[in-house]
Amino acid sequence: MGDPVTEYQARLQEQENEIKSLSAEIESLKNPQNLSSTPRLDELREENAKLKYRLNILKKSMQEERTLCSKSMLNINQRLQEVFGEAIRASCPELDNPPLAVTPNQQAKFGDYQCNSAMAMAQMLKAKGVKVNPREIAEKIIQNLPDNELIQKTEIAGPGFINIHLKRTFVSQLLSNLLVNGVVPPPLASRKKVVVDFSSPNIAKEMHVGHLRSTIIGESMCRLFEFLGYDVLRLNHVGDWGTQFGMLIAHLQDQFPDYLTVSPPIGDLQAFYKESKKRFDSEEDFKKRAYQCVVRLQSKEPDFIKAWKLICDVSRNEFQKVYDCLDVSIIERGESFYQDLMTEVVKKFEEKGFVQLDEGRKLVFVPGQSIPLTVVKSDGGYTYDTSDLAALHHRLFEEKADIIIYVTDSGQGTHFQVVFAAAQMIGWYDPQVTRVEHAGFGVVLGEDKKKFKTRSGDTVRLMDLLEEGLKRSMDKLQEKERDKVLTPDELIKAQRSVAFGCIKYADLSHNRINDYVFSFDKMLDDRGNTAAYLLYAFTRIRSIARLANIDEATLKKAAETTEVLLDHEKEWKLGKCILRFPEILQKILDDLLLHTLCDYLYELATTFTEFYDSCYCVEKDRQTGEVVKVNMWRMLLCDATATVMAKGFDILGINPVQRM
Repeated sequence: MGDPVTEYQARLQEQENEIKSLSAEIESLKNPQNLSSTPRLDELREENAKLKYRLNILKKSMQEERTLCSKSMLNINQRLQEVFGEAIRASCPELDNPPLAVTPNQQAKFGDYQCNSAMAMAQMLKAKGVKVNPREIAEKIIQNLPDNELIQKTEIAGPGFINIHLKRTFVSQLLSNLLVNGVVPPPLASRKKVVVDFSSPNIAKEMHVGHLRSTIIGESMCRLFEFLGYDVLRLNHVGDWGTQFGMLIAHLQDQFPDYLTVSPPIGDLQAFYKESKKRFDSEEDFKKRAYQCVVRLQSKEPDFIKAWKLICDVSRNEFQKVYDCLDVSIIERGESFYQDLMTEVVKKFEEKGFVQLDEGRKLVFVPGQSIPLTVVKSDGGYTYDTSDLAALHHRLFEEKADIIIYVTDSGQGTHFQVVFAAAQMIGWYDPQVTRVEHAGFGVVLGEDKKKFKTRSGDTVRLMDLLEEGLKRSMDKLQEKERDKVLTPDELIKAQRSVAFGCIKYADLSHNRINDYVFSFDKMLDDRGNTAAYLLYAFTRIRSIARLANIDEATLKKAAETTEVLLDHEKEWKLGKCILRFPEILQKILDDLLLHTLCDYLYELATTFTEFYDSCYCVEKDRQTGEVVKVNMWRMLLCDATATVMAKGFDILGINPVQRM
């Protein structure tokens, strides 16, 4: 027996050739010059009708073959939009861009999905002076639905909602496909380049809780784009250049004579930084010497470059400790990288006549923006505006990025809005072609609803926070007496999984636009929408097969031979929920709001619990406890749930463990 995929592809090719031939025949039959006599016309019309019928059957058959042939998961919502889009255009050809709204149904009794376009179409027709009842439009849409592989039946409800019921056999086939091939995303039309700018701490300062959100959100966005097949460049735009380094080196010359051979540890470095700032603001002589140090650093004098590199290395090593804990990979490309490019960028704006002088400063005013960009300060130095323009230019023209995402706090929203508008004004990119976006986020609050600080009022060091998370995670595991059943190695893995998973999930499960309250007690609670609950749920699901003595090879074989039955309402509900995964990822791709994935994983876990409570997967003898019967199709539903949850965790940067 040959490879089934090759066979399907060969059959697809045959069918496509026949479709082309039939389509050509239909087109020729439409031409009046080809029609000679009346009896012949009737004959041709009959033949035409038969050909159209065969064409529709072939199209439907091809779609079914494609679904079975494809290893990737199907986005059911997208497929329904294709089907209903065709029907809507055929129903109202007089409407330009008619609205297309297909969403999952919230109540099972009304079907699986719902198309709500008829009401909006009625409003559009009314605006054109045509009054039509939305229910009539809904009926027309249903009449024009093309033959398809996924819809069992449709019903019109209320003012014109179309309730859609999916075919159970179709959903079962998709689940089998997932079990055999794993979670494979729908193919991309073209592999686009994505640059994500995130984390961005400052050299000579310790990472604090403010960097937590950018690091966690940015890493998760990168993982999503990578999973979907994009070429992703993760960039860390660190603050590693500018006047502050002149101040710091001048201060180290006075306070730390070994500064050319070794840098102070990060804690001391931060203290030196604060002292240097104080001296810079109060001592005129020190201020002059600091400026001289800046000039010598910018002139790349060897001793100054050496001192600067030592400071950067100490900071880098500290940042890496945080990145290792959070399993973050990122390429550093700080402000120093763009120094030479800044001169070029200013020149480009001057050549186009966009630069205005104002008391020695060079400003760029962008129409429609409330504030200008300062590209050169009165002392001749560059600003954040200049470095961000240079970075954007490099990402567009050197990296040739199709999508550029900046993950920083919402307070920088206006700044990026003006930078992006200036780049469009000078003609660097067209927003219709290249997506350049600021993904802003709110601040981290303490349980008192004020900005998260230590008791002494200092900013919370990120390493202190992560170490506190590890301690509390171990306390929780010992409270549940997990240290008595897990090996020491398993216990450490569970501790890290819970600690860092809970910190990430607490952030990602909130809408990033809003502020969120940081609470270890809430995030380590194993009830409700928390990582602790989901990690325990995942471990339980994975243990079902293990406790029934079913190994991975047996499940894999069953996936190829056993039909996934969906007769029980809870089986059907779980099956549909599992298959919504591609829809969820597509939504996040559009709005970059990762809490949608957290909400989905929580819904999947609770839907699984409903299924497990109602449907026996393994039946045991009540006296002996021995396994009497294994309902393999239900074991496959357990496996499909765990497979999707594992991929969801991976995108969120959470590492589940087999035993907890």
